[in-house]
This record gives sequence, structure tokens and C-alpha cells, in this order.
Amino acid sequence: MDLPKQLKNAITSGSLLFGQNQTMGSCVSGEARMVILAANCPIEFIQNLKSRHPDVPLHQVEMVNRELGAACAKPFPVSSICVIDAGDSDLLTLRPNVE
Repeated sequence: MDLPKQLKNAITSGSLLFGQNQTMGSCVSGEARMVILAANCPIEFIQNLKSRHPDVPLHQVEMVNRELGAACAKPFPVSSICVIDAGDSDLLTLRPNVE
């Protein structure tokens, strides 16, 4: 899967939230359908997310937060992306890979 292309597609046709605070907020409200994490996302955040919201699939990519931000056309690092609505993208087909 071409992740940068799918992210850009989801940004234009769906609904994504960027950053740890917005990700946690959408998980609490039950809107999150999947969370995409950067390779260097803080382990404490990942563990907290897993323990509080075990029903939300987590997929960690090999890109670091700076690369993930650039893939989303953001001028800042992005350590987590919350997929609310994937739109025309295939993001929800990513398999959960965080143990």
C-alpha cells in the first residue's frame, strides 16, 4: 500500500485527526475507527491507548513522526493519526500490528 497516497486521499475525502490529544479524545468519544502511529511515537502513549481503548485497532508504520507529517502535507511532525472516516482511501484495510 502506498501510505502517503492513501493518507492524502483520506484527507481530501474522509476525516482524519492529527496528534496525540485529538487521537485520545476521539477514542474516548468512540469516534475512532483506527489509529496510525509513527515509528517513534512515545511508548507510554501507545500503552495508554491500548489499555484504555482495546477495541480501537492500532497500526504502527515505519515512518518517523517527521516523515508522517510530511506524508500528510503538514508542516509539523505527526506521531499519531486517528481515522474517523477513511473516505475513498484503503486505510481501514491496514492490519493492526501493535501487540
